[in-house]
Formats: sequence, C-alpha cells, structure tokens
Amino acid sequence: MNQIIKKKILNPTVTLMEIDAPLIAKKAEPGQFIILRADENGERIPLTIADYNREKGTITIIFQVVGATTEALNHLAAGDYIRDFAGPLGKATETDGYKKVAVVGGGVGCAIAYPVAKKLFEQGCEVHSVVGFRSKGFVILEDEFINASSKLIVMTDDGSYGEKGLVTDALKILIEEGNRYDAVITIGPLIMMKFICNLTKTYGIKTIASMNPIMIDGTGMCGGCRLSVGGKIQFACVDGPDFDGHEIDFDEAITRSSIYKPFEQKAHKTLCRLYQTEVK
Repeated sequence: MNQIIKKKILNPTVTLMEIDAPLIAKKAEPGQFIILRADENGERIPLTIADYNREKGTITIIFQVVGATTEALNHLAAGDYIRDFAGPLGKATETDGYKKVAVVGGGVGCAIAYPVAKKLFEQGCEVHSVVGFRSKGFVILEDEFINASSKLIVMTDDGSYGEKGLVTDALKILIEEGNRYDAVITIGPLIMMKFICNLTKTYGIKTIASMNPIMIDGTGMCGGCRLSVGGKIQFACVDGPDFDGHEIDFDEAITRSSIYKPFEQKAHKTLCRLYQTEVK
C-alpha cells in the first residue's frame, strides 16, 4: 500500500496527488506510467507519471474524474492509502539529441506533456510548449510549463484565457514562422493528436504521439491496449506508450476507446449515488 502525501484540486474535474513510492521514484522517467487499484475491490487503471522526486521518494499523478475508479480515487485524502501502485511501466520518452522541440498538450494530457518538456529543457533543448484547454477554468500547470519552456502558448476553445483557438492553429503559426523542429511531441485527446499528426506530416516533421488506450495488466499479456502502427499490431503498455504519430491508425484507436464508455458512465453514476447516500 502507498500513502497519499499530498492532494490538490487543479480544476473542477482534475486532481493532483503526490504518492509515497520510493522504489518507483528511483527509476521513473518521463513518459512512463503506473497501474493502480484504489482499493481491494477496485479495477486496475493506468495513469501516466506526471512528475517524480527521487530524493523524497514520491511520484505525482494527475487524473481526470471520468469513471468509477477515478471517482473512488478522488474521494481519498492526504494520509489515506492506495491499495496497489505498480510501476514504472512502459518505455520512457526519448529526449536525447534534440535541439529544438515543440511539445503539444491538450487538457489533462498536459500532465503527461509537462515532465517531457521539463526533461528536454533541463537537457538544454529549446522547448516550445503549446497547451490547450476548453476554457480558463480548466487551465492546469501553467507555472510549471513556464519554467520548463523557452516559449509557451496557452490556447482556449472559447478565448477566455490565452489565445482563442486550437493547438493545431498555434503549432501551424510556429512552423510557418520558420521554426525548424527536430520533433513534435503531442499528448492529449486522440482527435487532437490525430490532427496534430496530420499537420506535421504535411511539413515532414517527425512526430511522436503518446497513446493511452484501454489497458488491463500493463505487461503485454492481455492485448487490451493494442494499436495499429504502420500496419502492425503494437501494445501501448510494452511497445509504447510513444509511437510514430504518422504511422498510428487513429480512427481505429478512437473507435476502440469508445467501446466501454457507456459502461464506465453507468458505473460512475452508480458510485456517485453511493457516495451521496453515505454522506447523508
């Protein structure tokens, strides 16, 4: 069991937790993930490592409350314990050798983009970060990105903060201004990453997309996280989560990601009603 050291509400649907996990913190790298169970009856879910502190022995996770497990996790407080917390899993994001990179994050995906931008910046890379949110109230990690970027552009769908528009709009402007990127690294909703990859393909820019499909065991045995990449089957948990964005079959990934949404929504509503009953 792993203790929650810190809990912070970042916006109405997104929560940050710092977890005591010294063995994981010792080897964690940007791009890797953990699999947890909130309690002994809970399901296994993957969450990308948002940050780590080797000296303190802690791992930071940031999650959006969308289903039953994240709802249950969000009801835990600092001092409580998470039943199972395993990792680090997956391959770390490759950051060596880059001189100039654009990191593009969307929504809660920015929690995954941040440690990548941070490590690149610490290695002396020129990092242009583009982050997108629905509106001002959903912006997260702005200060962290400021400290890990040579340039930061914040986009909101409604223009309530930063610049109005999509992250693809901002990236296109940066490219057409003459910025020559060694790579674009994109992390966020599948549809966002699809259009980022479509854009960069027209300019011939290497693009890495971080995938987070349905996952169960995290060791490559269940096959639940399979993706089609370059016409071949790949498993996000052991072959990824980073893949060549120009080779990913995003349409297939989007279809597969929606398979369990009705079930998850029902489970979420049921759990919410249960908690409301307990409170009364």
